[in-house]
Amino acid sequence: MKLKIAVLSGDGIGPEIMKQGVAVMDAIAEKFGHEVEYTEAICGAHAIDVVGDPFPEKTFEICKKADAVLFSAVGDPKYDNDPTSKVRPEQGLLAMRKGLGLFANIRPVQTFKCLLHKSPLKTELVEGADFVCIRELTGGMYFGEKYQDNDKAYDTNYYTRPEIERILKVGFEYARRRHHHLTVVDKANILASSRLWRQIAKEMEPAYPDVQVDYMFVDNASMRMIAEPTFFDVIVTENTFGDILTDEGSCISGSMGLLPSASTGEDTPVFEPVHGSWPQAAGKNIANPLAQILSVAMMLEYFGLNEEGQMVRNAVDASLDANVRTPEIQVEGGAHYGTKEVGEWIVNWIKKQ
Repeated sequence: MKLKIAVLSGDGIGPEIMKQGVAVMDAIAEKFGHEVEYTEAICGAHAIDVVGDPFPEKTFEICKKADAVLFSAVGDPKYDNDPTSKVRPEQGLLAMRKGLGLFANIRPVQTFKCLLHKSPLKTELVEGADFVCIRELTGGMYFGEKYQDNDKAYDTNYYTRPEIERILKVGFEYARRRHHHLTVVDKANILASSRLWRQIAKEMEPAYPDVQVDYMFVDNASMRMIAEPTFFDVIVTENTFGDILTDEGSCISGSMGLLPSASTGEDTPVFEPVHGSWPQAAGKNIANPLAQILSVAMMLEYFGLNEEGQMVRNAVDASLDANVRTPEIQVEGGAHYGTKEVGEWIVNWIKKQ
């Protein structure tokens, strides 16, 4: 297969982990006889520094022409610490999602048996946890009408029926492919937008008689995710709730550096780690590249290259079992491995298969 991949390394640790993701993709391409063409593009704080725009038109054009986007992270403290800044790195991420019509964010949450002790939750709670969060990505408060002055501010949580129907369809179909259990998360006891979500979900239920559907308020869902994470199979929810819940869910595995995600919709799909740019670690060779590498696995599987994706997953599992890990998940007394060394070990493992 021939693939054209747009590479957006972004800010902070992005370039370091991206280098390892691309190296793994190259190893897979060589192993299975695929041809991959990469085009790099700027985004985030880096793009603001260069051209004053966190998602320049040229970057957008590169993404549009690609088969997929491999993305790392954006963010920089100089913008985080300035509430008056009119241009922010994260605006580039929102612009990319909106421009490419990426309305569905898919975030798998899973545990790794050899890392259960790293989870902040008790082992007996998290063992066997394996669920998918599906977050609506281009509507709600993040994109609704906004206003701010010195005395008041508001954000509008705006949704339309077509926006809700299409993301619920993704949720129902994921549940049908997995364990036939869907949890719709909302705040229908308070919010009008949530009541519309619940109404439409109930209208759609009869079309999926093989899927068990639960409805759960977001406050209850956030508590249940910590108290009983094995309850969930597929969660579907709106943008703001999804942003919060998926970050909460990422802690179950013991490190945000372990979890990938995909954003899909009308145009070029984007594959990225769930974590941020961690600028404090940039250049120190300590960032965990596994989420970026597992994003490559998700990308391969998106194109139907399931054997290739599984090999990447097997390589990651092998590295964890061999204690080839970055410091935040290394066992006590284990050897030191940096971002580069973990990536190289995984590449070599693939080449030996």
